[in-house]
Amino acid sequence: MFDVKQNPFVYGEVVPSSAFIDRVAELDRLTDDLAAGQKIFLISPRRYGKSSLIRQALAAMARRGALTIEVTVSSFSSYVAFLEGYARALAAAETKGDRARTWLRSAISSTRVELPADAEAGAMGRVAFPNARTDRDVSRLAQEVFALPSRLAEARKRKVVVALDEFQAIAGFNGGSVEHALRAAVQHQREVGYVFAGSEPSLMERMLGPKRPFYKAGPVIRLEKIPADEFAEAIDARFTRSGMRPEEGLGTAIVELAGNLPYDVQRLAHETWDEVRARGRRRATLEDLHLALKRLLSEQQMMFEGAWQRLTLAQRAVLRAVVLEDGSGLHSADVRARHRLGGPSTVQASLAALVRDDLIAREGDRYAVVDSLLREWVARQTF
Repeated sequence: MFDVKQNPFVYGEVVPSSAFIDRVAELDRLTDDLAAGQKIFLISPRRYGKSSLIRQALAAMARRGALTIEVTVSSFSSYVAFLEGYARALAAAETKGDRARTWLRSAISSTRVELPADAEAGAMGRVAFPNARTDRDVSRLAQEVFALPSRLAEARKRKVVVALDEFQAIAGFNGGSVEHALRAAVQHQREVGYVFAGSEPSLMERMLGPKRPFYKAGPVIRLEKIPADEFAEAIDARFTRSGMRPEEGLGTAIVELAGNLPYDVQRLAHETWDEVRARGRRRATLEDLHLALKRLLSEQQMMFEGAWQRLTLAQRAVLRAVVLEDGSGLHSADVRARHRLGGPSTVQASLAALVRDDLIAREGDRYAVVDSLLREWVARQTF
């Protein structure tokens, strides 16, 4: 077996700096705005690399001396759980051990702060607010928690940067009152930069509408796809630097097959690299790509069959039409007749259901299957 470097393609987790590709302009803009204490809204469809971009921006701000906090809003099951997790992340950034716990208790006076007495040295442990039970209790607590970033910046005499990922999930906590409370707090925190990031563009856009608290609260960055030619060139370069020589056109084929979605591109490139490595060769070919794709489709067969079986007959027909028609012209009489889709209202209802289930997404005037592997499975395995 020849000696090659570690697989340079990463998927299924936040991409580290060593595997991060492009997004130079977006990263520069994001870090500059955060350094200026802006409240930024980052809107991106799933699989576009939003979370990896945020992690790179936080790392850049940390190198500038800022304290950085990252919280994924959708990981919490209730408003109080979110406040507990947010408070814990902020306290952990303040300092370590007993000092952090003392700082948090001094900052929260509206309710009892419960902290584990047996937390390991240097660790915060879980934060709980067991007495925050009524809406009034929670409202008073939220004001204090949302003020913590400013207090942290003042205490440490350093810039603070907060990233709230999957921010659209906040709308599920106590109606719109959360948005009002958070906006009221952050608008006065000039020493704190915020990035509110969401992967459900329609929900995020509504949150920024004229009748919502965050209307005109700060700049908006909408992630687009990485230019396909630049992405393909970067993929080929990664193969080369890892000790493999890519066949001409391999990067382009990977990007096209993956629908130019960063997650899917990284996945196909990663699995192709593994395919070549397993065969003990130095040259990565289009045949290796197709072998990797065949293996991935086989591994996902049961999951895709389950998803297909859960669809109605009308939804199956529309999903197959999205694949075969490249997501365009689905309401036209010709396409509806060719794929036996029924009337326009039936097509629209099926499209809405497929979007709601995160199987397809709207891209301008066309629809696209969210998972490129599912798209290939539908094209090859359904009729």
